Amino acid sequence: MTKVIVVNGPNLGRLGVRQPDVYGRQDLETMRSLCAEWGAALGLEVEVRQTDDEAEIIGWMHQAADEKTPVVMNPAAFTHYSYGLADAAHMVIDEGLPLIEVHISNPSARDEFRKRSVISPVATGTITGMGFYGYKMALDAVAHLIAD
Repeated sequence: MTKVIVVNGPNLGRLGVRQPDVYGRQDLETMRSLCAEWGAALGLEVEVRQTDDEAEIIGWMHQAADEKTPVVMNPAAFTHYSYGLADAAHMVIDEGLPLIEVHISNPSARDEFRKRSVISPVATGTITGMGFYGYKMALDAVAHLIAD
């Protein structure tokens, strides 16, 4: 089974509590279960991670590049300003690995500052506004890309 990490940035540990009208009422544990289920159906071993620490998420990108692990990433607030994370994400891409950017909401339909992503130009692809289903779409994309 191919390992895939699903990496979530700041405040996503508060899913179900934080702005449920924007992010829904499901929590991070539900996301973990769904991603594991969706991944298993695709022959993927999925590990869901979440951090509020920029250095930790950058370290996870380094680890993914070193271990040749595809990534699904919701960088959350880091999307808009973390050039360090963008550089680390580029290292994943440089290894020929898929890196799919996911957002539960549609950042383009929200606050002005959310409309710019420093990750999108680096990512293999971006999925926005589909709720947790976006993670399923991202895992499908990873499975498709690594099968080629």
